[in-house]
Amino acid sequence: MLTAFARAFQTPDLRKKLLFTLGIMVLFRIGAHVPVPGVSYENVQACMDEAKGAQGLFGLVNMFSGGALLQITIFALGIMPYITASIILQLLVVVIPRLEALKKEGQAGQAKITQYTRYLTVALAILQATGLVATARSGSLFQGCSVGTQIVPDQSIFATVVMVITMTAGTGLIMWLGELITDRGIGNGMSILMFVSIAAGFPGALWAIKKQGKLADGWIEFGAVILCGLAMVALVVFVEQAQRRIPVQYAKRMIGRRSYGGTSTYIPLKVNQAGVIPVIFASSLLYIPALIVQFSGSQAGWAQWIQAHFVKGDHPLYIATYFLLIVFFAFFYVAISFNPEEVADNMKKYGGFIPGIRAGRPTAEYLSYVLNRITWPGSLYLGLIALVPTVALIMFNANQNFPFGGTSILIIVGVGLETVKQIESQLQQRHYEGFLR
Repeated sequence: MLTAFARAFQTPDLRKKLLFTLGIMVLFRIGAHVPVPGVSYENVQACMDEAKGAQGLFGLVNMFSGGALLQITIFALGIMPYITASIILQLLVVVIPRLEALKKEGQAGQAKITQYTRYLTVALAILQATGLVATARSGSLFQGCSVGTQIVPDQSIFATVVMVITMTAGTGLIMWLGELITDRGIGNGMSILMFVSIAAGFPGALWAIKKQGKLADGWIEFGAVILCGLAMVALVVFVEQAQRRIPVQYAKRMIGRRSYGGTSTYIPLKVNQAGVIPVIFASSLLYIPALIVQFSGSQAGWAQWIQAHFVKGDHPLYIATYFLLIVFFAFFYVAISFNPEEVADNMKKYGGFIPGIRAGRPTAEYLSYVLNRITWPGSLYLGLIALVPTVALIMFNANQNFPFGGTSILIIVGVGLETVKQIESQLQQRHYEGFLR
């Protein structure tokens, strides 16, 4: 990986793209530290110090915003509205025939779907910004903070509208910066910004573990966490690269005097076909009961039961529910994102077939069978990786946003692998030696 980056910096046009991407990343991190107008910066920092990393219900969103959410900055919502909008559009493409037809139109249809994603992102940003401002005004953003109700001193309607507009505009700016990276930089812009947001919290989280450690002034725990992180990265790289290759043979056809087909290829089915989406879905769904209790303020029996079992995250019932939800959403997302019937029809249309399998319906059934078989280890792997923060919570007394948590490692490794592949492919295009040297 380091060799690819070193070679890229030696190529003038790639060096320009890399420097442009780094510049956007720096600008993104600066915006994550600019407070929203109307927020008391001193009170926010006081509450952050009192919380001492216990970010509670807002930990996942705070991780995706690079710590900007709890500091209520102009980039407080981060990339999360765009991620949510993209997932919603992917689900709606399967349900709404009009969107499915747009997807099949190629580049023009995809541009239209991208435009719908932008509109939905802005709508979700307005909704989330309103909820964040309301939570900050009520003092619920930092539970137990002595100055929690003074984070927003001016609680007039005008000040609230200005805060909501500012955070929504920040989300729109993040979306634009991501598209700039995609067009003029290296890699997928949104993925790069997500990578930056998550990686920004690593140094602070690691140093907090060192300060909380008791063995050799915390260095033993620090080293154990680093070794655990390296082992997890190696495991994630191994599984993310694993795939089942289904061979496909294309029959030779004569059109006029020219022959077409007669080639062999394969369909790559990844072990982790769903990526990090099941973990995000399961985490978001498990936050709902605790959010209901928090905003209702109820002290009834059901509320106390939820607080005891579904808030901290180290209860066996929470762990089992989280694991089962990840497995369920892995199968659910694979079922809606990969259509065996459509793949089988396309293969039949162009004269392709799987050796030993008849074209048409038998091919679709075979693909569905193989996909279900490889989704099981992929879903179990996702569930085990996602439970690492819970294990760290018990072993190291860390907070729920353990630096080498499942979601963060999956995203960082996935984005890193994809970016390196793009750099290597562009290097190969510029330094292709051909068959004869």
